[in-house]
Amino acid sequence: MMDADAVALLLVRVVVGLTMIAHGLNHWRGGGRIEGTGRWFGGLGLRHGVLQAWMSVVTEIGAGILLVAGLLTPLACAAVISVMLVAGLLAHRPNGFFVFKDGYEYVLVLAVVTLALAVLGPGRLSLDAAAGTEVDGWVGGGIALGVAVVATAGLLATFWRPERGKSDAAA
Repeated sequence: MMDADAVALLLVRVVVGLTMIAHGLNHWRGGGRIEGTGRWFGGLGLRHGVLQAWMSVVTEIGAGILLVAGLLTPLACAAVISVMLVAGLLAHRPNGFFVFKDGYEYVLVLAVVTLALAVLGPGRLSLDAAAGTEVDGWVGGGIALGVAVVATAGLLATFWRPERGKSDAAA
């Protein structure tokens, strides 16, 4: 019989992982495809929108696959947290909390769930556990949050250049 906590962690990893994979595929193949996603990122003030779109696709699909497998879990969690930080700060924060108003509610939940997952670890039903490389507790959470914050800050410092009128109007 399987432990309830192992199954619960597996469920969280699989649901969040598949959600991230679907999100990445939608950025790549959905609606306006990669060019439309690139224009959307450009509209948020990020330079090189098509590059940003591809980076987002690779990060979301890659993190999703790693989460489903339970492999390199703190780094997979860091990738999700970073994507959600960028989305929350640039796209959703000005709209308030509620997702039905395009607010940051959804991205906040995904970021906090993956941070909690990094702290709890991937569980017994993971490749990390099978390989004996499980990192959890404060170390797992610290890696996930630290890498996410550094990656987000690096991306914003390198690529975020909002238009004068838009940032002034938001302030």
